[in-house]
Amino acid sequence: AGYDLVVAHLSSVGPAIEVQKVVSKLGRRCELVQADLREPTAADTVVESVRQMFGRLDLLVNSAASFESSSLLELGADEWDSVMALNCRAPHLLVRAAADLLRESHGSVVNIVDLSAFQPWTEFPAHAVSKAGLAHLTRIQARVLAPEVRVNAIAPGALLRPDEWSDQRWAAIAEATPLQRSGTPDDVSRAVLFFANAEFVTGEILTVDGGRHLGPGGPPTSE
Repeated sequence: AGYDLVVAHLSSVGPAIEVQKVVSKLGRRCELVQADLREPTAADTVVESVRQMFGRLDLLVNSAASFESSSLLELGADEWDSVMALNCRAPHLLVRAAADLLRESHGSVVNIVDLSAFQPWTEFPAHAVSKAGLAHLTRIQARVLAPEVRVNAIAPGALLRPDEWSDQRWAAIAEATPLQRSGTPDDVSRAVLFFANAEFVTGEILTVDGGRHLGPGGPPTSE
């Protein structure tokens, strides 16, 4: 797509370096910034790094998130606040910090939500609530930043298997999906590029889940 990148990461130094190598081989520039986006000041630090490195920002992708299971009735304040800070507050603070740069370039924002924004995932209550908040924040940001900046979101389906899930459980997710497979990062990146180039689209949430959001087909059955 012809983008130079700034990749913000926390502890995933190795994967970030691998991304940098791949991008460099493609002839583009990729800079790494280490930041804990749960900290309120981190967004300003990341955006200032972008300003100093490139002097412009055309596309902001808010994809950092935590995804840990928990029981709603055992979920404490610290864990709740940590999830909300990363999954919902950080995208707000990053957009706020980057607003001037994005307006100057008539750029766009893509927030990554997921199906939990629209479904009651009882194993991931804080995550689901944070993604529902981010979905609504997307629409508010789209209103506020128009007409110079477009803001959209992507709701991926099953992409990366949680560590605690068995192979059998993960396979069952794919089997229950109309397109009969789990998703890949490429599926999401193509959707990001669509939004980056769709100049008459803002405030939209695109579901990229192989049809899983459709639920089971056919009439209900009885035993």
